[in-house]
Amino acid sequence: MTTFAPNPAVIEDGITVVREPGKPALVQVPRHETMAEATAWLTARRADIQAELHRSGAVMLRGLPVTDAASFAEARDALIATRAGYKEKATPRTDFGEGVFSSTDLPAIQPIRLHNENSYTLDFPGVLLFGCVTAPETGGATTVGDMRRALALLPEELVARFTEAGWLLVRNYSDLAGMPWRKAFSSEEPAGAEEYCDEHAIGYEWLDEDTLRTRQLRSAVITHPVTGERVWFNHFAFWNARSLDEDVREVLTETFGADGLPFDTRLGDGTALTDAEVDAVNDAYQAVTVRETWQDGDLMLVDNILCAHGREAYTGARKILVAMGEPVPLADCAPTVAPSATPYGM
Repeated sequence: MTTFAPNPAVIEDGITVVREPGKPALVQVPRHETMAEATAWLTARRADIQAELHRSGAVMLRGLPVTDAASFAEARDALIATRAGYKEKATPRTDFGEGVFSSTDLPAIQPIRLHNENSYTLDFPGVLLFGCVTAPETGGATTVGDMRRALALLPEELVARFTEAGWLLVRNYSDLAGMPWRKAFSSEEPAGAEEYCDEHAIGYEWLDEDTLRTRQLRSAVITHPVTGERVWFNHFAFWNARSLDEDVREVLTETFGADGLPFDTRLGDGTALTDAEVDAVNDAYQAVTVRETWQDGDLMLVDNILCAHGREAYTGARKILVAMGEPVPLADCAPTVAPSATPYGM
């Protein structure tokens, strides 16, 4: 994210945003004994927090009495006007009700690369809210990265190719690896999954009754509908086979074949990028990644278009909650490629 001088910047009426290199913007919240007091404070300053979110892409709020899913939901309702759903599910999560989920239930040892939530759907959450109920012993930061900067750091020729052709996502849903299609599409019947795909520009084929392969073309570069800034917005590097641990990639390829990986990505016309080109995208993500160690009660708002997020590996009993809101249609973001069920040019 953008490097700022470390001096705090007063927004209004004593709200101070601290910007330090390598860390997300941080607001120290005055001490409140009850969530009612805290939510009143958040509600009164929501416009100021939103303005900072558009400047920095992510804002951490420290000092709130958030202790469980219920108090987290109260804070969410003070900060986010409209809830957004979790579509085309990709990772296991615990549902705590009222639109509150675990951030992910993937193993603690497994880091998660930066990505924009639901970048492959036709509408996606504009804002994410993370909350720390139990801080990990070590590691476990929810990393964030400014996708305006990432776009500027990528090779111009590569950006031009993605701008023209978009990116192609191939998924294999099965009970053996990745996400079962019944859970991903919230349907027990194949017809339900097919109907969703038909309505959302997703191509599909059944490999057997339990294995579904899908393809979807999406824009890799979009424009924020409020700030008017162009951003790199996709799962291309996160789900590219090149980004997998070498041993994991070898086992998955031997087991399911090169076309049978749970996730894989290509340039929108179906072209596979070179290792160096995939590495260039991951290098840009690495260059913009910032992190802050979680403390109990912390919240972090993330503009899901301006900023990608990930997770460090960790030790200890980490419990981070997430809620999604302010849904944004892809059509409102000036996509450079129309969404399609087939590769670009076909």
